Amino acid sequence: MTRILLVDDQSLVRAGFETILTSEPGFEVVGQAKDGAEGVTLAAELQPDVICMDVQMPVMDGLEATRRITAGSTHPAVLMLTTFDREDFLFEALSAGASGFLLKTAEPEHLIDAVHALARGDALLSPEVTRRVIERFAAAPAAAPTAASAGGAGGGESDAAAPGVDASGVDASGTAVSAAVASAADAALAQLTERERETLLLLARGRSNAEIAKELFVGEATVKTHVSNVLLKLGIRDRIHAVIWAYERGVVAPNG
Repeated sequence: MTRILLVDDQSLVRAGFETILTSEPGFEVVGQAKDGAEGVTLAAELQPDVICMDVQMPVMDGLEATRRITAGSTHPAVLMLTTFDREDFLFEALSAGASGFLLKTAEPEHLIDAVHALARGDALLSPEVTRRVIERFAAAPAAAPTAASAGGAGGGESDAAAPGVDASGVDASGTAVSAAVASAADAALAQLTERERETLLLLARGRSNAEIAKELFVGEATVKTHVSNVLLKLGIRDRIHAVIWAYERGVVAPNG
């Protein structure tokens, strides 16, 4: 049974979502909150599997509520729902720890599919949205990684340098980072096998499981295992956050 918490300041919207979701076998709406602050409280009390979270609400908005919820000891998947197709909402939601982003104008079956995806531990972002995330990071000014950077994905790929900072404290994607962050990223990457590092690189370039399988000459089931291992070892919740993790730490160079 997938336990769902609804967080939206409009009671009619919550009622509509509940009607849609409870029509699906295996779904249970365990609670409803009228603002982000109440959502944070109910998330801790009810421990849902998936939270359907509005972005703009009084008292506390959905972005801040998501930050607090995903920073807690339990880690429900958060699906951000909004009437606004705004890029700033998208990136703020992902930065806050959301695993999916869906417009309220979507068809009811899309909401059901979204909750199923998040309940499985997947991220819900279309390939187009994933490309927007990659393009945002790839657009940052590049800085060459230091010679001390090591532990790339193998295969001689020149754009696959492991995280490191140059003298100005900027990583390979142009993002300012501390030496401590770079060191932690190096240590995290050291946990991965060569195949897992290759998988991470391809994830960061927006490849699907089928595309990764073709490039690595393995089956999709093997790719799924590699992806699961990467997420587990790096402590990342889903594929889209693997993209963010890799670019923020310079695992993949801009336009790589």
